[in-house]
Amino acid sequence: MLLKKLGRNHSINNRGQMSENRQQKKVKVLVLYGHGINCDSETKKAFELAGASVEKAHTNELIEGLKDLDAYDILAFPGGFSFGDDIAAGKIHAIKFKYRLKEKLSKFVCDEKLIIGICNGFQIMVKLGLLPGINGDYWTQKVTLTFNDSGKFEDRWVNLKVEKSPCIFTKGLKKLYLPVRHGEGKFYANSRALHILKKHNLICMRYMGPNGEKNPGYPHNPNGSLDNIAGICDPSGRIFGLMPHPEAYLYRENHPRHTREILPEEGMGLAIFKNAVEYVKENL
Repeated sequence: MLLKKLGRNHSINNRGQMSENRQQKKVKVLVLYGHGINCDSETKKAFELAGASVEKAHTNELIEGLKDLDAYDILAFPGGFSFGDDIAAGKIHAIKFKYRLKEKLSKFVCDEKLIIGICNGFQIMVKLGLLPGINGDYWTQKVTLTFNDSGKFEDRWVNLKVEKSPCIFTKGLKKLYLPVRHGEGKFYANSRALHILKKHNLICMRYMGPNGEKNPGYPHNPNGSLDNIAGICDPSGRIFGLMPHPEAYLYRENHPRHTREILPEEGMGLAIFKNAVEYVKENL
């Protein structure tokens, strides 16, 4: 009986040790830069505030093998203007990844690691095919992000409704207030692709009005996105893209009305990065 009890306690202790090890695990994040990406430092800071160990790498460092993608738990495609938005926003960078890094990125996806794309990063992922990743196909473009209906660059803050989805990054969130800054942020999909997105709950967030209006129109939907879509994920919830910038609201002082309103010290955007880091600690 004593041996059985000791064995049970040993098993409990092992489980406790495993849980403690997971909590102590340093999550490793790789943030891309170069070729016109310019939100890499803010994205790096966001993951650091969330408790991760973060490195930045130029895309060419991955291509040339100077950085090993396998060494990281999370990959981030930050915002910016990669290759000057020539042809279409994110298109050239997507082509570069597809023909030079397809094998490495495919392994990263198969290893069930996390990927986030913000603004230009979202554009890259969509044109690469990483999103929405239906039926395990991460290399065929099925949706797009195109020119804003307003015909101009939009730089404003927007209200977002976080929808029910498998997305790891938005877990537990209900609504967000974040900035957008883009010229090609209009989400578009054909009727078949839109049907699949809705059927599998892959629409993670939508633009809404300041009082929760579902079809707010311009400027609350700043680009004319179909069905007010602001972000989507793949069926696993591990790959996520959004047009608004969560890395631009990490502190109270980032809020446009921080001198006129009582606000939490922590900006709303940080929760997205914390969710990702906690998931890796618990699962990888």
